[in-house]
Amino acid sequence: MRYPLWRSAVFACVASQPLYWLYLAWQFALGPDPGKVLVDSLGEGALVLLLLTLSMTPLQRLTGWAGWLAVRRQLGLWCFTYALLHLTGYLYFLLGGEFSRLGEELRERPYILVGGLGFVGLTVLAMTSSRWSMRRLGRRWKKVHGLVYLIVILALLHMLWVVRADAGRWAFYAGIAAALLLLRIPVVSAALASVRSGRNKVGIKLK
Repeated sequence: MRYPLWRSAVFACVASQPLYWLYLAWQFALGPDPGKVLVDSLGEGALVLLLLTLSMTPLQRLTGWAGWLAVRRQLGLWCFTYALLHLTGYLYFLLGGEFSRLGEELRERPYILVGGLGFVGLTVLAMTSSRWSMRRLGRRWKKVHGLVYLIVILALLHMLWVVRADAGRWAFYAGIAAALLLLRIPVVSAALASVRSGRNKVGIKLK
C-alpha cells in the first residue's frame, strides 16, 4: 500500500521545525538563552498542533474528505511528540537535570503542574490513538478522546502563566481555540454539514 504523498508532506513539515530550531541554536542565533527559547518554541508548537488537530473534524464535515481524519491522528501524535520534547527540554535546559529541584519548582511555579496534567492527558490520547485501541475501547473511545477539550484549556492556562507579558499572543491562540470549540456545538456542526450538502446539490444540478 502506497504511503499518501500528503501524509509525507505533513511529516516533513512538522518534523523539520524542531531540527530548524536546533540548527539555529547551533548557530548561536537564539539569543543568550537558547535552551529556554527551544523549550518555549516546542511548547508553543505543541499548542499549534493541538489546535490544528481540533480543526480537522470541522474541515471533514465541511468538505466531506475523509483524509482530514487521518491527518488528525498524525497531527495528534506529533503534538504529543512536541510536548514530550518540551518537557525533556525543560528538565534538561532549565532544571539542568537536577530532578531534586522539581518539587520546589512545582510549589513556586504552579503552571508547571498545569502543563504536566496536560501532558498526562496527551499521553493517554497518544496511547489510545491506534485502531486496535479504537476496537478495544468501542464506544468508550470517544469519551476518552473527549479529554482533548480539557487538554486545550490546560495548555492555554499553562501558556498564559508563561507569557504574561505577551497577552496579545495568548489571546490569539485562545480565540482560535474558542472558535474551534464553538464548532463542536451540535447546531453549528450540523450547519457545517448542511453547507457541504448544499454545495453537493448545486454540483449535481450543474451537471
